[in-house]
Amino acid sequence: MRKSLNILTILLIAVIVLTACGKKEASMEKKIVIGVTPVPHTAILNNVVKPILAKEGITIEIKEFTDYVTPNLSLADGSIDANYFQHIPYLNNFKEKRGLDLTEVTKVHIPPTALYSDKIDSLDELSKGDLVAIPSDATNEGRALLLLERAGLIKLAEDVELVATPADIVDNPKKLEFKELEAAQLPRILQDVDAAVITANYAIEAGLKPAEDAIIKEDATSPYANVLAVRTEDKDNPTIKKLAEALNSQEVKDFIIEKYQGNIIPAF
Repeated sequence: MRKSLNILTILLIAVIVLTACGKKEASMEKKIVIGVTPVPHTAILNNVVKPILAKEGITIEIKEFTDYVTPNLSLADGSIDANYFQHIPYLNNFKEKRGLDLTEVTKVHIPPTALYSDKIDSLDELSKGDLVAIPSDATNEGRALLLLERAGLIKLAEDVELVATPADIVDNPKKLEFKELEAAQLPRILQDVDAAVITANYAIEAGLKPAEDAIIKEDATSPYANVLAVRTEDKDNPTIKKLAEALNSQEVKDFIIEKYQGNIIPAF
C-alpha cells in the first residue's frame, strides 16, 4: 500500500511539473519579458523588434535595469524570460561565479568602450599621477585596462586579460592612479577625474558620443558584442528564436547604423 502511494505521489509531482512547464511555454508563445539596460537596447526593441514580432502575434514587455547584476539574477529566478545588455565574457564570468545556468543566443551590437575626459583632448595631455576612473565590475574593469594597455598607457601582467585589475599593472610610466566605480556612476563623476573609461550604453545615455567625444575607443574588431541571453533550458524555445531573428534582422542593422552613426556598431 505504501509503495502504491509513493508511486502515486511521484506521478502527481510529475504531472504538476509538466503542467507548469506547459503553461510557461504557452505564455512565452504570446509574450516575452526582456530585461535591458536603457541605451541602446530599449530603443532597438521598441522601434524595430516590437513591430516585427507583433506581426507574429508576440508582444514584448521591457524591464529596464540600471546595474549589471540584477538582469542576470532576474533571468535566473524566472522574473524575466530573457535579457539583452551584456557581452559574452561578462555573462560567462557572472554565471560561473553565481552558479547560474544561462547562455547566449545571438550577438546583436558592439557598444565601444572608450576613454573620455572633460579636461584633456588627447593621450599626450595626460600628466603624471592623473586620476583615471574605470568600471569596477570584473570583466568591464579588465576590458578598460586592456583598452589603456593597447593605447600604450600601461602594461598588464601576462595572461590576466579580462580579469585584470589595477593590481595587475606591471608598468605605468605616467604613474596613473585608478578609481574603481560602478559603471553607471562613471559619466556622473567625469568632471571630478582626469579621464574615465565608460561603457557605451552609459556614455550615450549621458549625452557622450563615442564616435566624436572619445579620446580612444574600441573598434569594429572588438569581441565584446552585446548578446541576447536566456536560461539554457529556453535556448531552443521557438519564441526565443523568433526574438533572436528579429534582433538580427536587416531592419535592426539599418536602425543601428542610421540612429547611432558609429557610436553603436552592428555585430551581425
